[in-house]
Amino acid sequence: MSKSKILVVGGTGYVGKRIVKASLAQGHPTFVLMRREIGYEVEKLQKLLSFKKQGARLIEGSFSDHQSLVDAVKKVDVVICTMSGVQFRSHNILLQLKLVDAIKEAGNIKRFLPSEFGMDPSRMEHGLEYGKETFGDKMVVRKAIEDAKIPYTYISANCFGGYFVGNLSQPNTLFPPKDRVSIYGDGNCKAVFMDEDDVATYTIKTVDDPRTLNKTLYLRPNENILTHNDLVEKWEKLTNKTLQKVYISAEDFLASMRDLDHAYQAGFARIYQIFYDGCLMNFEIGEGGEEASNLYPEVRYTRMDEYLQRYL
Repeated sequence: MSKSKILVVGGTGYVGKRIVKASLAQGHPTFVLMRREIGYEVEKLQKLLSFKKQGARLIEGSFSDHQSLVDAVKKVDVVICTMSGVQFRSHNILLQLKLVDAIKEAGNIKRFLPSEFGMDPSRMEHGLEYGKETFGDKMVVRKAIEDAKIPYTYISANCFGGYFVGNLSQPNTLFPPKDRVSIYGDGNCKAVFMDEDDVATYTIKTVDDPRTLNKTLYLRPNENILTHNDLVEKWEKLTNKTLQKVYISAEDFLASMRDLDHAYQAGFARIYQIFYDGCLMNFEIGEGGEEASNLYPEVRYTRMDEYLQRYL
């Protein structure tokens, strides 16, 4: 069976560049949307040109030109949107809805993967109010997809290593702490941590797989299901150094959020939901979902002690 042609929207971003790489590596004819609005963003242009050198095709299009999106979509079989989460706020939620409209009109797409890649928004209705609107926005996009009867796969990738592992899940830094570490609650709430390249590999695996059609793919490989204590212990073993641990109660953590601006409150809310509420592991995957490492045991995913080694 021939490989599906894939269009990546948002290909120069944090997730998008990895999706492009994984698509090419798995032998898919890979197309990347080159937005006319790129202006003088030279780094984005250079990244796009590097994709072209690797074998991807660039397709010009604009969210202000509906027909250009329709024309781009008609050239492929699968669309993967990887636009940054910040692009869901304010008027930018319209960008994905415009893409949905283009896919609906084109009528040829056999799979659409919208920009999610984090927590499953359908399970966050009881989350903290801080930043909750982001989940609501994603559900608006999901409803538009399903109302248009567009075949889809949703990706729930949980905690990206770059944001949650290298810093031992400490706020306001991306580096490991040197002497002391804050532990949320008792540190025993289970979470899931992923190498971003593995997220991309699993994502591309789904596009021609009938088992993931109209389902959510949850990335929960067994060895990456860790508590906060587990994560800190792995770093301590690698460095042969014991960190001073400061245990933060749920009440104190919530109190610390009150005077933050909205953007920081949303980020802290994610930490609360993961490490106090246990939102990533407090449910069973039902009929509407599949687990990535069970479906694709051939993928040798990165364990978090391996991931941490790059910070030594």
